[in-house]
Amino acid sequence: MSPNNILKRLLKKAFSPVTIMLIPHNCKKPLNLKVPSAGIILGIVFFIIGTLFVFSSTVRTIEYRSMKQKFTYYSQQFSELQGTMMGIKNSENELKKLFSLKSKKDVIENLDNTTGLMQDTIDFESLKNQIAKTIETVSEMKEYLYKQKDVYRSTPLGSPVKGSITSYYGKRIHPHTGKEQFHYGIDIKTNVGDPVKATADGIVSFSGWLGDNGNLVVIEHGMGFSTYYAHNKKNLVRVGQKVKKGDTIAYVGSTGNAQTAHLHYSVLRNGNYVNPKRYMDEGIYVQKE
Repeated sequence: MSPNNILKRLLKKAFSPVTIMLIPHNCKKPLNLKVPSAGIILGIVFFIIGTLFVFSSTVRTIEYRSMKQKFTYYSQQFSELQGTMMGIKNSENELKKLFSLKSKKDVIENLDNTTGLMQDTIDFESLKNQIAKTIETVSEMKEYLYKQKDVYRSTPLGSPVKGSITSYYGKRIHPHTGKEQFHYGIDIKTNVGDPVKATADGIVSFSGWLGDNGNLVVIEHGMGFSTYYAHNKKNLVRVGQKVKKGDTIAYVGSTGNAQTAHLHYSVLRNGNYVNPKRYMDEGIYVQKE
């Protein structure tokens, strides 16, 4: 069978109608809907894509809610401890007042009331347990915050140069070849010699000339993140060098396969290219911390 006949048969099957029968509860006559097979397949595909998008948004919301719940719990623990410490402070004031009396007789006469008040105010066993619980809570909170700090410092945020985006991440018509290609980053138009900033803390894994990229700097940030800075006039860092967010790592140029001065900026997570716009807002320039 020729390829043309096979294609015709596939198209015929794809557009052959499928009858869907709907039977309303309040109507005896069923409703018949004829839908092309291809329409059903496309509907299923769009449903899956929509479900994945909603799931992704839900996961981000759940992560934020989890963080908020943790801080609410920590706040409650500190409020309880603050109440206990106020009780201790009141008891301390009672003792100072008691021993400020001038005679032994006055001390003894006031002792019962004060001691009774102290016993009502402080449960030392409960206090010991609460302090131990608070120390554990503080340790948990510090560990959690340090993890969040590591994530924050490893996440490339902001724009590496001052300028305007002229080419976005995704499919585009290549300005030189005129062919459709996938653009694995963004191009930011700016001036020759402008400073290029690291968008997160990290270690330089590549600094040199690389084909169409011209002078290229690659930084590994940890937590699966790495960033690419291409077409530089001059690189200012070496392989193995540690850099901080906001450090100047290169100067903007038009080296490699570039006709005008701009920075090609790419972000990778776990070895896969992602849209840099997810981690930056156009116009917000990275500042050195």
